[in-house]
Amino acid sequence: MVQPHPDSSKTAIACAVLTISDTRTPESDRSGTLLQDQLVAAGHRIPAYTLLPDEPQRIRQQVQQWAKQDDITVILTNGGTGIAPRDTSYDAIAPLLEKTLPGFGEIFRFLSYQEIGSRAIASRATAGVYNKTLIFVLPGSSNAVKLALEQLILPELHHLTRQLVPPS
Repeated sequence: MVQPHPDSSKTAIACAVLTISDTRTPESDRSGTLLQDQLVAAGHRIPAYTLLPDEPQRIRQQVQQWAKQDDITVILTNGGTGIAPRDTSYDAIAPLLEKTLPGFGEIFRFLSYQEIGSRAIASRATAGVYNKTLIFVLPGSSNAVKLALEQLILPELHHLTRQLVPPS
């Protein structure tokens, strides 16, 4: 994939990973592990990781807490983006976003459609900025996480995080 302005920066970005699931444990959290492994392999740091049940108040509190920390620049969540009654990640996080990146969700669903067909319409994956922190809200599927990381997040992570810093 061609990047219009290739990033030459190799700066490690501090990324927090939040898995949202009523059934996973740290040992069975394949998507959370995949996020951490891929980010570290790309040269980034993981100063925080946690797993929470699909409870909007707890999800929102965790995101707000991490967004206040100076050592976290990006938050990546996985799980809870569908339309089932317990899928509440989008509902918990979207109202916090001060700026949204509609293109992320749109392109993610387009790429997902190419892999899984019309079921991609059920994804409420989104991204945006809250308190100068870049946030990605991803499905819990490991294939979806891999797709988002490889095709969208990792190629643009340096560029997007540089946009958060005001010019000096």
